[in-house]
Amino acid sequence: VQLQASGGGSVQAGGSLRLSCAASGRTFSQYAMGWFRQAPGKERDFVARISRSGVITYYAGSVKGRFTISRDNAKNTAYLQMNSLQSEDTAVYYCAADKTPVLHKLPRDYDFWGQGTQVTVSS
Repeated sequence: VQLQASGGGSVQAGGSLRLSCAASGRTFSQYAMGWFRQAPGKERDFVARISRSGVITYYAGSVKGRFTISRDNAKNTAYLQMNSLQSEDTAVYYCAADKTPVLHKLPRDYDFWGQGTQVTVSS
């Protein structure tokens, strides 16, 4: 599956953005989807994950209550709604697809990656 992330941009602290991850192919619903982010000079960190059906979601503690992951299998698209953005959220955000239903939070456990979209939050 090929993934294309979009929706990044520059926003002031307290603002919102919605990221999208469009997938090619007919097998999107067979993958759990995750969002990761990578700030300059830092490792790629887990942000959120959603199960294949969309019923189960999981968040990193730093974003829980502010970010919402969702998916529309009919549109082959996953989303990350980001509210109350803070300067610490500045990073390149990546979407990723995982063939297994196990809760994975490490980048190495995901099978396919999008190209990343930049999110910049100014204080």
